[in-house]
Amino acid sequence: MNDWFMWFIVFWTIFLITVMFIGGYFMFRKFLKRLPKDDGKSILDWQEYYIDKTLHLWEEDKKQLLNELVEPVPDLFRDVAKGKIAGRISELAYNEGAKKLTLEHMIRGYILATPKRDHKFLRKKLNELKIDVDPFEYLFEEVKS
Repeated sequence: MNDWFMWFIVFWTIFLITVMFIGGYFMFRKFLKRLPKDDGKSILDWQEYYIDKTLHLWEEDKKQLLNELVEPVPDLFRDVAKGKIAGRISELAYNEGAKKLTLEHMIRGYILATPKRDHKFLRKKLNELKIDVDPFEYLFEEVKS
């Protein structure tokens, strides 16, 4: 066997193992989110529940704003991020008994659903949209992620 072919096989094996580990990691995370908690529902079940309960509140302009908010997220993860943010916004609106989804609900849900490591990008996006974050500064400390 040629020397270069042997090295090709070695690197190809390393590449395949790495890709399988990365895929397995994301599949395992999804699996953990699907596991039922003490109340019998998983994180994703609650997310779907809140979205279903507040679906009538989501006007077209709010859907467009949500799409703009998740624009910085890479395409591969955008749907997941959109679902998580929409679920958090819906949870806030549902728990407050809101009759209408407001910009305040949108921004609060966006901040609370975004991991702390992404707050720099979050602030940048809100500045691009000319949304003042000063009234929401207290929420940046509340985020646990």
